[in-house]
Amino acid sequence: DRMQPIPPGSLESPSLEFEYGDTDCLTAELSELYSYTEEPEFALNRACFEEDFRTQVKDRKWTELDVAEQKAYVMRLLDALEVTNRDRRLKVARAILYLAQGVFDECDTEEDVLHWSRHNIFLLHGMGTFTALLELLSMEIDNNQACSTAVRKPAISLADSTELRVLLSIMYLMVEMVRSEAEDNKPEWRTARETFKAELGSPLYNGEPFALLLFTMVTKFCSMNAPHFPMKKVLLLLWKTILFTLGGFEELQELKVRGRERLNLPPLPEDSIKVVRSMRAASPPASAVELIEQQQQQKRGRRSRRPLVKQDSLDTYGERDPFKNDEARDEEEDGDDVDGAIEGEVDPLDRDTIIQPPPPPPPLPLQLCPPSERLSFPKGLPWAPKVREKDIEHFLETSRNKFIGFTLGSDTETLVGLPRPIHESVKTLKQHKYISIAEVQIKREEELQQCPLTLGEEEVEDTPIEILYQGMLPNLSQYVIALLKLLLAAAPTSKAKTDSINILADVLPEEMPITVLQSMKLGVDVNRHKEIIVKAISALLLLLLKHFKLNHIYQFEYISQHLVFANCIPLILKFFNQNIMSYISAKNSICALDFPHCVVYEMPELTAESLESGDSTQFCWRNLFSCINLLRILNKLTKWKHSRTMMLVVFKSAPILKRALKVKQAMMQLYVLKLLKIQTKYLGRQWRKSNMKTMSAIYQKVRHRLNDDWAYGNDIDARPWDFQAEECALRESIERFNNRRYDKSPGGEFAPVDNCLQSVLGQRVELPEDFHYSYEMWLEREVFSQPIQWDELLQAQ
Repeated sequence: DRMQPIPPGSLESPSLEFEYGDTDCLTAELSELYSYTEEPEFALNRACFEEDFRTQVKDRKWTELDVAEQKAYVMRLLDALEVTNRDRRLKVARAILYLAQGVFDECDTEEDVLHWSRHNIFLLHGMGTFTALLELLSMEIDNNQACSTAVRKPAISLADSTELRVLLSIMYLMVEMVRSEAEDNKPEWRTARETFKAELGSPLYNGEPFALLLFTMVTKFCSMNAPHFPMKKVLLLLWKTILFTLGGFEELQELKVRGRERLNLPPLPEDSIKVVRSMRAASPPASAVELIEQQQQQKRGRRSRRPLVKQDSLDTYGERDPFKNDEARDEEEDGDDVDGAIEGEVDPLDRDTIIQPPPPPPPLPLQLCPPSERLSFPKGLPWAPKVREKDIEHFLETSRNKFIGFTLGSDTETLVGLPRPIHESVKTLKQHKYISIAEVQIKREEELQQCPLTLGEEEVEDTPIEILYQGMLPNLSQYVIALLKLLLAAAPTSKAKTDSINILADVLPEEMPITVLQSMKLGVDVNRHKEIIVKAISALLLLLLKHFKLNHIYQFEYISQHLVFANCIPLILKFFNQNIMSYISAKNSICALDFPHCVVYEMPELTAESLESGDSTQFCWRNLFSCINLLRILNKLTKWKHSRTMMLVVFKSAPILKRALKVKQAMMQLYVLKLLKIQTKYLGRQWRKSNMKTMSAIYQKVRHRLNDDWAYGNDIDARPWDFQAEECALRESIERFNNRRYDKSPGGEFAPVDNCLQSVLGQRVELPEDFHYSYEMWLEREVFSQPIQWDELLQAQ
C-alpha cells in the first residue's frame, strides 16, 4: 500500500507515500505501452513466433537454446523482415515482438518474463534489429496510401495502425529495457547500453537523431495528415528516447554541478533532489465547509479552546497572533474558498466531515510519521537563501539615493558615506550571493554580440542536447503546438469537440462494445489512455526545458516563449481546474489485464463490480507524477517573468492552485506554493489577510530571496508591466543568439561584397539539371509574353 492509514475520526487526508522519479517501476512502464483492447494480440504474437520457430527447431523451447543458436534464428528473422510481402513482414515483426516481450509462454513468473525480455532485447540489439526496424518505420510513415485511406475513413480503429503499433512496441521495449539497469547486469550489456545511447542521440538516422523522426510523426498526426498514427506509443517512445539519450533528473543535477565547476562558480548550496525528498507535506488550509460547521458548533455552545482543524503552518508551533481571538481568525482565513471557488466545486475532503477532536493516532514507525504529528519546532528552513547580483545593486541604489543623494551604477564595492547597518546588510547579502549558469551565459552572449570579430567563433560542443536543438530549431513552434494540442485533447477537463484531434485511434476496437461489461472496460481503457498521454507529454516537456536551460539559457527561453505563445499557461491552469483529489485517486486500471501479469497468470472473470472497485492503491502514480510535472513546467515558464506572472493573476489561478494544496504530497505542495508566492504581491492585502496559513506554508517551504518583498506588495516589481515590451525584448535576444550561432550563411553580414558588374555577371552559377529542359518555356512565359512598360521603368530609374 502506498498510503498511510487514516487515524479514526481524523479530518486529515494522509500524506501520500509517493516517491517522485524519472519513471514509475519497470512493470508499470511496460504495462502502459499496451491498451487493454490490444490484449488478444499477445496470443497472436506468440502464434506467429511458434509457427515460424517450429519450422527451424522441432522439439526444444527458445529458453533451451544456446546463445549461438538464438543468434542464428534472429538473423533468419531479420532476413525475412526484408521480404516485399506485407503480411509476411508483419508476421515476422510479431515474432520479434514476442521475443522482446520475453517469450512469456515459457515463463512461470513475471520476473522470468522480465529476465528473458532483457536477455532477448540485448541479443536483438547486438544483431542490428533497431536499424532494420527504423527502416520499416520510415516506410510506414511515408506510406501515403495508408494515410489517405485513414483520412477518408469515418471511424479509425486499432486495425488501421497494426504495423506501426508492432514496430513502435518493439522499439519502445528495446529503449526501455536497455535504459533501465537491473541487478543481473553484465559487463557487455553496460557497453551495449552506452553504444545504444550514443546511437540514439547522434544524427546517425538520415542525418538527424531518432527523436526528430518521432517529433515529425507527432506533427503529421496533429495536422490531420495521418490520423491512424498510434500517438500514445509514439509519445511514450519519444519521452523514453529523450530520457535515455539526455539523462533524467539525477543526471541533470550532476551536469549542473559539473557545469558550475567548469565556469569556476561556487558549488550549489544544497542538493535540491535530496531537500525535496526529505520534505514533509503540510495539512491543507481549512475548507469553507469545515469552517462553517465549526462556527455552527461554536454557536451551539460547544466552542473549544482552539480551532479543531489541524494545521501544519506556523500556528502548529504556537506562533498564533495574540491580538485575534479564535473566532475572528477562523472567519478571516481561507476567504477565497468561499468567494473564489470556481464553478462551486466541492472537494471530496470537504464533504460529510465531522468536526471533533482527533484521538491520538496509533504509534507509527519514525520514517512514516506525518509531520503534522510532530510538534517540535523546525530545526531550520529547508533551503539556503539566495541573492542575485541585481538585488544587491538595487539595494545599494536605494540606499545611496536615500543617504547620499546620487548613485554609482552597478558598483557594489564602494560603501563610502553609507551608515554602518547598510555595510552589515551588504555583507550579509554578498554572503548569500548566487550566480547562476544562466547569468554567465547571458553575459558571455552579450560579449560575443558586441565583439564578434575580436572574440571569433564560439566553440560549441556536439552534445546530444545540442544536436537535438539544432535539429528541432527550424520547426520548433510546430512541435510545441502539436504537443500542446495533444495535451489539451487528453486533459480530463476538455470537452469533446468535432474539430479536435482524435487521440483514441490506437485504443478503440474494430467492433464497439455491446455489453455493459465491455463498455465499462473500454471506458477504463480510454481514461487510462488519456492519463498515459498526459504523463508522457508532461515528462517530455519538463525534460526538454531542464536540459535546454542547462545547455544554454536562450535555448530554454526560445522553447519557453513558444510554449507561452501557444497558450501553455492557461492550458495547465485549465487542467488543474478540476477535482484534483479525484484525478489523483482515479482507478483507471485493471490489474488482471496489465502486462506481464495478464500473460503469466490465468485471467480471472471480470465483473462490473470488480471494474468499479479498481485496484487497491490509494492514489494513481502516473496522475500524481503528471500533476507535479505540469506544476514544474508552469514554474519554469513564469520564474522571473513578471508579465507571465501577471498572466497567472489574470487567469485567476490562486483559487485553482489553492485547491491543489489539498493533495498531501510535499513535492506537489512545494511547486504550488512557489506559484502562489510569485503572485502574492499582486493579489491584494485582503487575499493575504484571508490566507495566512498559505502564507506561513510559503515561508516554511519555499526558498527565501533576502530582499524580496513577496509578502507585502510594496516592491518595485509590483508595478504594471508591459507584456509585449518584455516578451519582444526577450525575443530579440533569442533571435540574435540563434542567428549568431546557427545561421551558417557564408560570411554573414561581415562577408565582403563584390560591387563590380562585370565580375558578378561573369560568375558561373550552378543550375539544376531540369532547368535546361524548361529554359525556353520559362523565357517565353516570363519574358517574351510579358509587355514591358518602358516609360514606367525609366521613371523608376
